[in-house]
Amino acid sequence: MQRTIQYRWRLLAAAGLVSLAAAGCTDSGDDESSPSDASGATGTEGGDDEQVVRTDVTSKGEGCTLEQYGAEPLDLTDAVVGFSQSEPDTAAFRAAETKSIREAAEQVGVKELLVTNANNELPKQISDIQDMLNQGAQFLIVAPVNSDGLDPALAAAKEAGVPVLTIDRKVTNEPCSDYIAFLGSDFYQQGQRAADAMNEATGGEGQVAILLGSSGNNVTDNRNAGFKDQVEERYPGLEIVAEQTANFARDEGQTVTEQLLQSNSEITAIYAHNDEMGLGAVTAVEAAGKAPGDDIKIVSIDGTRNAVQAIVDGQINAVIESNPRFGPLAFETAQKFYDGEAIPEDVIIEDDEYNSENAQENLDKAF
Repeated sequence: MQRTIQYRWRLLAAAGLVSLAAAGCTDSGDDESSPSDASGATGTEGGDDEQVVRTDVTSKGEGCTLEQYGAEPLDLTDAVVGFSQSEPDTAAFRAAETKSIREAAEQVGVKELLVTNANNELPKQISDIQDMLNQGAQFLIVAPVNSDGLDPALAAAKEAGVPVLTIDRKVTNEPCSDYIAFLGSDFYQQGQRAADAMNEATGGEGQVAILLGSSGNNVTDNRNAGFKDQVEERYPGLEIVAEQTANFARDEGQTVTEQLLQSNSEITAIYAHNDEMGLGAVTAVEAAGKAPGDDIKIVSIDGTRNAVQAIVDGQINAVIESNPRFGPLAFETAQKFYDGEAIPEDVIIEDDEYNSENAQENLDKAF
């Protein structure tokens, strides 16, 4: 059974209050009462004093309970929680993700939040997690560097009796044994929607280059597969002429795009697996003497403020949202787990889209 649950978490910095509401449980996976703004799963209102985060999710897979996992009951307000970030917070997505975890931990009132950053290095992430366990972490939230390779860290957590909740990237380990569940987006669907947006931007005709994310994780694999499958099945006028890794980085996105444009002058469109690479592509296209968003159409995934501004400026054609504000949902899921509820293997966030029709009015809702 699929469940669609709407969470609204209101973080009031000035008053220090939290309001959490759950509503709308249907078998269809659709919530017709949800606001239809471009931010979809995320938004901000009231400037710096108030942040409203809404997350619509679809649950998939078998449920995992506290008893099945073999963990002990825990009061989160008296707990030490660890968060292992995978990449530097210099990237807007990671900065928003870490901020969301910190704010949610503060609102829940956990005893202590330990935060580490693996700087995109798997061995460091393994060491970070082991260090947090040594510091007394009783619950772990992990944004994996890769889908594979966290076995030593997950084994250490299991031996210590510490449950692990993964966010953003799904690991290949055993759910309800090595980790509780995965919270994140449907990356394959994001790729499909990016293909739809590309078809719209190009009018159905284009020579497309793909800027791939880093290898070894399900985000890159699924965003690429979803895009290519959708193009093959629906859009015969789009031809994928090149694809090269740029590791989700803006500088590499620029360098790789420069190289691709030099080797293939017929490229008329670029699909970037994230906004950082898309913004790098904008710079490279301009350096080549062409107009990004016009001469060369650009579609990316994330929903950063800089990328949405680039839509407003006519340099990017569309951005498929990928919600980084996992904090409220992560702690809500942890509380449900410790309350004895079964947590589904996958908790999939419903993301929205920015385009030329809605980017300006929803700019403040980007991250």
